[in-house]
Amino acid sequence: MSTGRTVSLVARRELAARVRTRSFVLGTVLSALVLAGFVLTQSTVFDDHHGDTIGLNGQAIAVAGQLVDEARQVGRDVRTVEVNDLADGRAQVADGRLDALVSGAPAALAVLVENGLDDELRGVLNGLVRQQVLRGQLAAVEDSAALDVDGVLRTVAEAHVTVQALSSPDPADGDRLATALVVVALLYLALLLYGSLVAQGVVAEKSLGVPEFLLPVVRPGQLLSGKVAGLGLAGLLQLVVVGLVGLVVGVVTEVLASAGPAVAALAWGLVWYVLGFLLYATVFAAVATLVSRQEDVQSVLMPVTVTLLVAFVLGFAVLSRDSSGALTTVLSLVPPLSPLLMPGRLALAAVPVWQTVLALVLTVAVIAVLARVCGRMYRNSLLRPGSRVTLRTALRRVP
Repeated sequence: MSTGRTVSLVARRELAARVRTRSFVLGTVLSALVLAGFVLTQSTVFDDHHGDTIGLNGQAIAVAGQLVDEARQVGRDVRTVEVNDLADGRAQVADGRLDALVSGAPAALAVLVENGLDDELRGVLNGLVRQQVLRGQLAAVEDSAALDVDGVLRTVAEAHVTVQALSSPDPADGDRLATALVVVALLYLALLLYGSLVAQGVVAEKSLGVPEFLLPVVRPGQLLSGKVAGLGLAGLLQLVVVGLVGLVVGVVTEVLASAGPAVAALAWGLVWYVLGFLLYATVFAAVATLVSRQEDVQSVLMPVTVTLLVAFVLGFAVLSRDSSGALTTVLSLVPPLSPLLMPGRLALAAVPVWQTVLALVLTVAVIAVLARVCGRMYRNSLLRPGSRVTLRTALRRVP
Protein backbone atom coordinates (compact mmCIF):
# COMPACT_ATOMS: atom_id res chain seq x y z
CA MET A 1 0.00 0.00 0.00
CA SER A 2 1.37 3.44 -0.92
CA THR A 3 2.39 5.93 1.77
CA GLY A 4 -0.25 8.46 0.72
CA ARG A 5 -3.03 5.87 0.84
CA THR A 6 -1.90 4.61 4.24
CA VAL A 7 -1.75 8.12 5.73
CA SER A 8 -5.17 8.86 4.23
CA LEU A 9 -6.70 5.76 5.82
CA VAL A 10 -5.30 6.62 9.26
CA ALA A 11 -6.41 10.25 8.89
CA ARG A 12 -9.95 9.23 7.92
CA ARG A 13 -10.13 6.91 10.90
CA GLU A 14 -9.09 9.69 13.28
CA LEU A 15 -11.40 12.25 11.65
CA ALA A 16 -14.43 9.96 11.71
CA ALA A 17 -13.80 8.92 15.30
CA ARG A 18 -13.57 12.54 16.42
CA VAL A 19 -16.48 14.19 14.56
CA ARG A 20 -18.90 11.48 15.66
CA THR A 21 -18.33 12.14 19.34
CA ARG A 22 -20.86 14.06 21.42
CA SER A 23 -18.10 16.27 22.79
CA PHE A 24 -17.20 17.47 19.28
CA VAL A 25 -20.81 18.43 18.48
CA LEU A 26 -21.43 20.06 21.85
CA GLY A 27 -18.08 21.83 21.75
CA THR A 28 -18.80 23.23 18.31
CA VAL A 29 -22.28 24.43 19.27
CA LEU A 30 -21.14 26.00 22.55
CA SER A 31 -18.14 27.68 20.90
CA ALA A 32 -20.39 29.13 18.19
CA LEU A 33 -22.86 30.41 20.79
CA VAL A 34 -20.10 31.98 22.89
CA LEU A 35 -18.58 33.66 19.83
CA ALA A 36 -22.00 34.91 18.71
CA GLY A 37 -22.59 36.39 22.16
CA PHE A 38 -19.18 38.04 22.10
CA VAL A 39 -19.84 39.54 18.67
CA LEU A 40 -23.14 40.98 19.89
CA THR A 41 -21.44 42.65 22.86
CA GLN A 42 -18.07 43.51 21.37
CA SER A 43 -18.92 47.14 20.66
CA THR A 44 -19.59 47.65 24.36
CA VAL A 45 -16.48 45.75 25.38
CA PHE A 46 -14.11 47.63 23.10
CA ASP A 47 -15.68 51.03 23.69
CA ASP A 48 -15.20 50.70 27.45
CA HIS A 49 -12.58 53.26 28.46
CA HIS A 50 -10.81 52.46 31.70
CA GLY A 51 -8.76 55.66 31.79
CA ASP A 52 -7.50 58.60 29.78
CA THR A 53 -4.26 60.50 30.14
CA ILE A 54 -4.76 64.11 29.08
CA GLY A 55 -1.88 66.54 28.65
CA LEU A 56 -2.55 70.19 29.49
CA ASN A 57 -0.47 73.05 28.11
CA GLY A 58 -0.40 76.78 28.91
CA GLN A 59 -3.65 78.35 30.11
CA ALA A 60 -5.45 75.02 29.75
CA ILE A 61 -3.69 73.83 32.92
CA ALA A 62 -6.23 75.94 34.87
CA VAL A 63 -9.09 73.54 33.96
CA ALA A 64 -7.33 70.40 35.28
CA GLY A 65 -9.53 70.01 38.34
CA GLN A 66 -12.75 70.74 36.47
CA LEU A 67 -11.82 68.32 33.73
CA VAL A 68 -11.25 65.46 36.19
CA ASP A 69 -14.49 66.20 38.07
CA GLU A 70 -16.66 66.54 34.94
CA ALA A 71 -15.20 63.36 33.44
CA ARG A 72 -15.88 61.44 36.65
CA GLN A 73 -19.54 62.43 36.46
CA VAL A 74 -19.89 60.64 33.13
CA GLY A 75 -17.94 57.59 34.29
CA ARG A 76 -14.54 58.48 32.81
CA ASP A 77 -11.32 58.16 34.79
CA VAL A 78 -9.12 61.02 33.58
CA ARG A 79 -5.56 61.71 34.67
CA THR A 80 -4.03 65.08 33.74
CA VAL A 81 -0.35 65.90 33.27
CA GLU A 82 1.24 69.25 32.60
CA VAL A 83 3.07 69.58 29.27
CA ASN A 84 5.37 72.58 28.98
CA ASP A 85 6.41 72.08 25.36
CA LEU A 86 3.82 71.67 22.59
CA ALA A 87 6.24 69.76 20.35
CA ASP A 88 6.94 67.28 23.13
CA GLY A 89 3.20 66.93 23.78
CA ARG A 90 2.59 66.26 20.09
CA ALA A 91 5.22 63.51 20.18
CA GLN A 92 3.59 61.96 23.26
CA VAL A 93 0.22 61.88 21.48
CA ALA A 94 1.81 60.28 18.43
CA ASP A 95 3.43 57.44 20.41
CA GLY A 96 0.40 56.82 22.62
CA ARG A 97 1.68 58.16 25.94
CA LEU A 98 -1.07 60.80 25.87
CA ASP A 99 -4.64 60.17 24.74
CA ALA A 100 -5.05 63.90 24.01
CA LEU A 101 -3.21 67.22 24.37
CA VAL A 102 -5.34 70.21 25.41
CA SER A 103 -4.02 73.75 24.97
CA GLY A 104 -5.26 77.34 24.59
CA ALA A 105 -7.44 79.59 26.73
CA PRO A 106 -10.18 77.84 28.79
CA ALA A 107 -12.85 79.51 26.65
CA ALA A 108 -11.23 78.37 23.38
CA LEU A 109 -9.60 75.02 24.04
CA ALA A 110 -7.76 73.18 21.26
CA VAL A 111 -7.39 69.38 21.41
CA LEU A 112 -4.76 67.31 19.61
CA VAL A 113 -5.44 63.58 19.27
CA GLU A 114 -3.91 60.74 17.30
CA ASN A 115 -6.84 59.85 15.06
CA GLY A 116 -10.11 60.95 16.68
CA LEU A 117 -11.79 62.30 19.81
CA ASP A 118 -14.64 60.13 21.11
CA ASP A 119 -18.01 61.74 21.71
CA GLU A 120 -17.99 61.31 25.48
CA LEU A 121 -14.70 63.13 26.03
CA ARG A 122 -15.64 65.72 23.43
CA GLY A 123 -18.81 66.42 25.39
CA VAL A 124 -16.86 66.91 28.62
CA LEU A 125 -14.43 69.37 27.00
CA ASN A 126 -17.23 71.22 25.21
CA GLY A 127 -18.97 71.60 28.56
CA LEU A 128 -15.86 73.20 30.07
CA VAL A 129 -15.54 75.63 27.17
CA ARG A 130 -19.20 76.63 27.41
CA GLN A 131 -18.91 77.24 31.13
CA GLN A 132 -15.99 79.60 30.52
CA VAL A 133 -17.81 81.37 27.68
CA LEU A 134 -20.90 81.81 29.86
CA ARG A 135 -18.86 83.28 32.69
CA GLY A 136 -17.22 85.67 30.24
CA GLN A 137 -20.56 86.75 28.77
CA LEU A 138 -22.06 87.41 32.20
CA ALA A 139 -19.00 89.26 33.43
CA ALA A 140 -19.14 91.56 30.40
CA VAL A 141 -22.68 92.71 31.19
CA GLU A 142 -22.70 95.79 33.41
CA ASP A 143 -26.47 96.23 33.54
CA SER A 144 -28.59 93.13 34.04
CA ALA A 145 -31.52 94.88 32.37
CA ALA A 146 -29.53 95.08 29.15
CA LEU A 147 -28.70 91.37 29.21
CA ASP A 148 -29.53 89.72 25.90
CA VAL A 149 -30.40 86.25 27.17
CA ASP A 150 -31.02 84.77 23.73
CA GLY A 151 -27.74 86.13 22.45
CA VAL A 152 -25.82 84.74 25.42
CA LEU A 153 -27.42 81.30 25.05
CA ARG A 154 -26.68 81.29 21.32
CA THR A 155 -23.03 82.23 21.91
CA VAL A 156 -22.66 79.56 24.58
CA ALA A 157 -24.29 76.88 22.42
CA GLU A 158 -21.95 77.65 19.51
CA ALA A 159 -18.83 77.37 21.68
CA HIS A 160 -16.87 74.13 21.30
CA VAL A 161 -13.35 72.75 21.35
CA THR A 162 -11.22 72.73 18.23
CA VAL A 163 -10.00 69.22 17.41
CA GLN A 164 -6.94 68.37 15.35
CA ALA A 165 -6.01 64.77 14.53
CA LEU A 166 -2.54 63.56 13.56
CA SER A 167 -4.09 60.99 11.23
CA SER A 168 -7.51 60.26 9.79
CA PRO A 169 -9.64 57.96 11.96
CA ASP A 170 -10.40 54.49 10.63
CA PRO A 171 -13.99 53.46 11.47
CA ALA A 172 -13.00 49.79 11.18
CA ASP A 173 -10.25 49.96 13.82
CA GLY A 174 -12.52 48.67 16.59
CA ASP A 175 -13.76 45.83 14.40
CA ARG A 176 -10.22 44.85 13.46
CA LEU A 177 -9.00 44.76 17.05
CA ALA A 178 -11.99 42.71 18.17
CA THR A 179 -11.52 40.32 15.24
CA ALA A 180 -7.78 39.99 15.88
CA LEU A 181 -8.23 39.11 19.54
CA VAL A 182 -11.00 36.63 18.71
CA VAL A 183 -8.78 34.94 16.11
CA VAL A 184 -5.89 34.68 18.60
CA ALA A 185 -8.17 33.21 21.29
CA LEU A 186 -9.78 30.68 18.93
CA LEU A 187 -6.44 29.54 17.55
CA TYR A 188 -4.98 29.14 21.03
CA LEU A 189 -7.92 27.02 22.20
CA ALA A 190 -7.96 24.93 19.02
CA LEU A 191 -4.21 24.24 19.05
CA LEU A 192 -4.23 23.39 22.76
CA LEU A 193 -7.33 21.19 22.55
CA TYR A 194 -6.46 19.22 19.45
CA GLY A 195 -2.77 19.00 20.29
CA SER A 196 -3.75 17.49 23.65
CA LEU A 197 -6.12 15.07 21.90
CA VAL A 198 -3.26 13.90 19.68
CA ALA A 199 -1.11 13.30 22.78
CA GLN A 200 -3.88 11.49 24.65
CA GLY A 201 -4.59 9.31 21.63
CA VAL A 202 -0.94 8.33 21.31
CA VAL A 203 -0.69 7.36 24.99
CA ALA A 204 -4.00 5.45 24.88
CA GLU A 205 -2.90 3.42 21.86
CA LYS A 206 0.54 2.81 23.32
CA SER A 207 -0.87 1.59 26.64
CA LEU A 208 -3.26 -0.79 24.82
CA GLY A 209 -0.52 -2.14 22.57
CA VAL A 210 -2.22 -0.95 19.37
CA PRO A 211 1.07 -0.06 17.63
CA GLU A 212 2.22 -3.69 17.94
CA PHE A 213 -0.64 -4.70 15.66
CA LEU A 214 -0.41 -1.76 13.26
CA LEU A 215 3.31 -1.36 12.74
CA PRO A 216 3.77 -4.55 10.69
CA VAL A 217 1.64 -2.89 7.98
CA VAL A 218 1.91 0.82 8.85
CA ARG A 219 5.23 2.58 9.38
CA PRO A 220 5.59 4.91 12.42
CA GLY A 221 5.89 7.98 10.21
CA GLN A 222 2.68 7.09 8.38
CA LEU A 223 0.85 6.48 11.66
CA LEU A 224 2.03 9.82 13.08
CA SER A 225 1.16 11.74 9.89
CA GLY A 226 -2.29 10.17 9.66
CA LYS A 227 -3.11 10.87 13.30
CA VAL A 228 -2.01 14.51 13.05
CA ALA A 229 -3.84 15.00 9.73
CA GLY A 230 -7.09 13.43 10.92
CA LEU A 231 -7.40 15.37 14.18
CA GLY A 232 -6.14 18.50 12.45
CA LEU A 233 -8.98 18.27 9.91
CA ALA A 234 -11.49 17.84 12.74
CA GLY A 235 -10.17 21.01 14.36
CA LEU A 236 -10.22 22.84 11.04
CA LEU A 237 -13.85 21.83 10.47
CA GLN A 238 -14.80 23.10 13.92
CA LEU A 239 -12.99 26.40 13.38
CA VAL A 240 -14.71 26.94 10.02
CA VAL A 241 -18.16 26.39 11.54
CA VAL A 242 -17.53 28.62 14.56
CA GLY A 243 -15.87 31.33 12.45
CA LEU A 244 -18.71 31.41 9.91
CA VAL A 245 -21.32 31.66 12.67
CA GLY A 246 -19.48 34.62 14.20
CA LEU A 247 -19.13 36.26 10.78
CA VAL A 248 -22.81 35.85 9.88
CA VAL A 249 -23.96 37.18 13.26
CA GLY A 250 -21.65 40.18 12.94
CA VAL A 251 -22.91 41.04 9.47
CA VAL A 252 -26.62 40.46 10.17
CA THR A 253 -26.59 42.54 13.35
CA GLU A 254 -24.38 45.20 11.68
CA VAL A 255 -21.85 44.95 14.51
CA LEU A 256 -19.19 44.62 11.82
CA ALA A 257 -18.88 47.80 9.76
CA SER A 258 -17.57 45.73 6.85
CA ALA A 259 -17.45 41.97 6.29
CA GLY A 260 -14.31 42.15 4.11
CA PRO A 261 -11.69 42.49 6.90
CA ALA A 262 -13.39 39.79 9.00
CA VAL A 263 -13.47 37.35 6.05
CA ALA A 264 -9.78 37.98 5.35
CA ALA A 265 -8.96 37.52 9.05
CA LEU A 266 -10.87 34.22 9.14
CA ALA A 267 -9.10 32.97 6.01
CA TRP A 268 -5.66 33.84 7.40
CA GLY A 269 -6.65 32.31 10.73
CA LEU A 270 -7.42 28.99 9.04
CA VAL A 271 -4.11 29.07 7.16
CA TRP A 272 -2.18 29.68 10.36
CA TYR A 273 -4.21 27.07 12.21
CA VAL A 274 -3.02 24.46 9.72
CA LEU A 275 0.61 25.55 10.10
CA GLY A 276 0.33 25.90 13.87
CA PHE A 277 -1.27 22.50 14.23
CA LEU A 278 1.42 20.82 12.13
CA LEU A 279 4.04 22.52 14.30
CA TYR A 280 2.56 21.85 17.72
CA ALA A 281 0.67 18.57 17.19
CA THR A 282 3.79 16.83 15.89
CA VAL A 283 5.60 17.82 19.08
CA PHE A 284 2.60 16.84 21.22
CA ALA A 285 2.53 13.37 19.64
CA ALA A 286 6.28 12.79 19.91
CA VAL A 287 6.51 13.94 23.52
CA ALA A 288 3.48 11.83 24.48
CA THR A 289 5.28 8.65 23.41
CA LEU A 290 7.72 9.18 26.28
CA VAL A 291 5.05 7.93 28.73
CA SER A 292 2.58 5.05 28.79
CA ARG A 293 -0.03 6.33 31.26
CA GLN A 294 -2.59 9.11 30.87
CA GLU A 295 -1.69 10.34 34.37
CA ASP A 296 1.81 11.27 33.14
CA VAL A 297 0.75 13.08 29.98
CA GLN A 298 0.34 16.58 31.43
CA SER A 299 3.79 16.58 33.02
CA VAL A 300 5.63 15.80 29.77
CA LEU A 301 3.45 18.20 27.78
CA MET A 302 4.10 21.11 30.15
CA PRO A 303 6.91 22.77 28.09
CA VAL A 304 4.74 22.68 24.94
CA THR A 305 1.59 24.00 26.63
CA VAL A 306 3.58 26.75 28.36
CA THR A 307 4.98 27.85 24.98
CA LEU A 308 1.44 28.06 23.62
CA LEU A 309 0.28 29.99 26.67
CA VAL A 310 3.15 32.47 26.33
CA ALA A 311 2.24 33.02 22.67
CA PHE A 312 -1.40 33.61 23.64
CA VAL A 313 -0.61 36.09 26.44
CA LEU A 314 1.93 37.93 24.30
CA GLY A 315 -0.55 38.04 21.44
CA PHE A 316 -3.17 39.82 23.52
CA ALA A 317 -0.64 42.19 25.08
CA VAL A 318 1.28 43.35 22.02
CA LEU A 319 -1.63 43.41 19.58
CA SER A 320 -3.67 45.62 21.91
CA ARG A 321 -0.80 48.07 22.43
CA ASP A 322 1.18 48.28 19.19
CA SER A 323 0.49 45.83 16.37
CA SER A 324 3.20 47.22 14.09
CA GLY A 325 5.92 47.99 16.65
CA ALA A 326 9.41 46.50 16.56
CA LEU A 327 8.76 44.07 19.44
CA THR A 328 5.50 42.82 17.93
CA THR A 329 7.13 42.40 14.52
CA VAL A 330 10.05 40.36 15.88
CA LEU A 331 7.85 38.14 18.04
CA SER A 332 5.44 37.43 15.18
CA LEU A 333 8.34 36.14 13.05
CA VAL A 334 9.45 33.58 15.68
CA PRO A 335 7.89 30.25 14.52
CA PRO A 336 6.55 29.01 17.89
CA LEU A 337 4.76 32.37 18.28
CA SER A 338 3.87 33.06 14.64
CA PRO A 339 0.73 30.85 14.49
CA LEU A 340 -0.95 33.14 17.03
CA LEU A 341 0.67 36.56 16.56
CA MET A 342 0.86 36.73 12.78
CA PRO A 343 -2.87 36.09 12.07
CA GLY A 344 -3.68 38.68 14.74
CA ARG A 345 -1.45 41.26 13.04
CA LEU A 346 -2.93 40.36 9.65
CA ALA A 347 -6.41 40.96 11.05
CA LEU A 348 -5.25 44.44 12.05
CA ALA A 349 -3.86 45.07 8.55
CA ALA A 350 -0.48 45.85 10.08
CA VAL A 351 1.82 43.43 8.21
CA PRO A 352 3.96 44.17 5.12
CA VAL A 353 3.96 41.39 2.54
CA TRP A 354 7.62 40.53 3.11
CA GLN A 355 6.97 39.88 6.81
CA THR A 356 4.06 37.57 6.01
CA VAL A 357 6.17 35.62 3.52
CA LEU A 358 9.13 35.44 5.91
CA ALA A 359 6.93 34.15 8.76
CA LEU A 360 5.43 31.50 6.47
CA VAL A 361 8.84 30.35 5.24
CA LEU A 362 10.35 30.21 8.73
CA THR A 363 7.35 28.32 10.12
CA VAL A 364 7.38 25.76 7.29
CA ALA A 365 11.14 25.28 7.76
CA VAL A 366 10.71 24.67 11.49
CA ILE A 367 7.85 22.25 10.81
CA ALA A 368 10.13 20.28 8.46
CA VAL A 369 12.87 20.08 11.10
CA LEU A 370 10.44 19.15 13.87
CA ALA A 371 8.81 16.49 11.71
CA ARG A 372 12.19 14.84 11.27
CA VAL A 373 13.20 15.05 14.94
CA CYS A 374 9.78 14.18 16.34
CA GLY A 375 9.37 11.37 13.83
CA ARG A 376 12.52 9.77 15.26
CA MET A 377 11.22 10.22 18.83
CA TYR A 378 7.89 8.71 17.84
CA ARG A 379 9.53 5.72 16.16
CA ASN A 380 11.98 5.03 19.00
CA SER A 381 9.40 5.34 21.80
CA LEU A 382 6.27 3.81 20.33
CA LEU A 383 7.13 0.18 21.08
CA ARG A 384 8.38 0.77 24.62
CA PRO A 385 5.21 0.37 26.72
CA GLY A 386 5.09 0.16 30.49
CA SER A 387 7.74 2.71 31.43
CA ARG A 388 8.84 6.24 30.75
CA VAL A 389 11.31 6.71 27.91
CA THR A 390 14.11 9.21 28.38
CA LEU A 391 14.53 12.00 25.88
CA ARG A 392 18.04 10.75 25.07
CA THR A 393 16.69 7.32 24.21
CA ALA A 394 13.91 8.79 22.11
CA LEU A 395 16.32 10.95 20.13
CA ARG A 396 18.89 8.18 19.59
CA ARG A 397 19.64 7.47 15.97
CA VAL A 398 18.74 3.89 15.10
CA PRO A 399 20.80 2.35 12.29
